Amino acid sequence: MLRVGLTGGLGCGKTTVATMMAARGAYVIQADAIAHELMRPGQDVYDQVVRHFGPEIVQPGGAIDRVKLAQAAFAGGRVKELNAIVHPAVIAYQQEWMQRIGEKDSAAITVVEAALILEAGVNGRFDKLVVVTCPREQKIERYAQRVAREGGDEAAARAEAERRIAAQMPDEEKIKAADYVIDNSGPLTATQRQVDSVMDELQRLAAANRVQA
Repeated sequence: MLRVGLTGGLGCGKTTVATMMAARGAYVIQADAIAHELMRPGQDVYDQVVRHFGPEIVQPGGAIDRVKLAQAAFAGGRVKELNAIVHPAVIAYQQEWMQRIGEKDSAAITVVEAALILEAGVNGRFDKLVVVTCPREQKIERYAQRVAREGGDEAAARAEAERRIAAQMPDEEKIKAADYVIDNSGPLTATQRQVDSVMDELQRLAAANRVQA
């Protein structure tokens, strides 16, 4: 089995690349989806987050209001506090997921899509690291447009994007740590060609791992 980390800054198109990798046979899981699941009522992470950030982040139905939580964490300078609660649980979930896949398929390519692989210092848990990039302004524009499509305020989204990007490691630093870099600034056909090239090599490596096993 090959463990692959897929990362990149806000709005770079990680999910687009992950979808393309899945279409080529990779097993893909998203760190954000794991975090959402772990922050459902009844989960230990939920209890810890509410205890640390207060009942004001809880919606009437009991679910965590992710907008209010983000405001409390980012605007309140408490991102590290939130990450200290969520990241260990997300990482443990990822490890268990990859192990289950590997037990079923020794030539599997497991891909974890996560924004903060390098920031969290967990890149050593992966055999290969793929970094998705695009220019800063393009990231902001993509994020703002997505929020606008969902009915949100575009100007506020731009400010939020600026704040989040400033808190993330610059692409230049991510690229230094990458085994593969995918430039997602152009048309999807160009991104697809890059993904195909990366997947060709990852599949060769995964097949070689199965032979050695």
